Amino acid sequence: MTAIETATVDAGCFWGVEHAFRRKFGSKLKRTEVGYAGGQTANPNYRQVCGGDTGHAEVLQIDYILAELSFEELLDFFYRSHDPTTLNRQGGDQGTQYRSSILYHNEEQRVQATSFTDRVRPKFGSKGIATIIEPVGQFYKAEDYHQLYLDHNPSGYQCPTHFERSWEKIEQSHH
Repeated sequence: MTAIETATVDAGCFWGVEHAFRRKFGSKLKRTEVGYAGGQTANPNYRQVCGGDTGHAEVLQIDYILAELSFEELLDFFYRSHDPTTLNRQGGDQGTQYRSSILYHNEEQRVQATSFTDRVRPKFGSKGIATIIEPVGQFYKAEDYHQLYLDHNPSGYQCPTHFERSWEKIEQSHH
């Protein structure tokens, strides 16, 4: 039987995060779903989350085949595909719903996320890393029109921070 793992991350507006991960990993991802997690409001909708009062973030949840893709590979891309140095902000998007976070599903993911974050922290220089590592809690699937949004709306909004950087470029720009 194939081992499938679930990972949940927040790196700003979920449309661009989903698009970037799907473009990078393709068929190694068994499922991508955008939604809301990390807050206290039950069954939130997009308008409520954008209002900033639910505590939820716009997140991407991924199911992946462990034999084909590791959690560390996902973490590596996560840190290289957004700006983890800004608190509650990606590009022009501001608010706690756009925070940088890794929402772990088990103790092993927590340990790996903490260790990987500590390892890459020096690459971001004096700005540091604002990424929060926290339990996933309850995940609420976003409305259908948000799923694969940029596939269905190719000219739709994509945060300008969502692109893949090399570690060399990151180190150069933060030192």
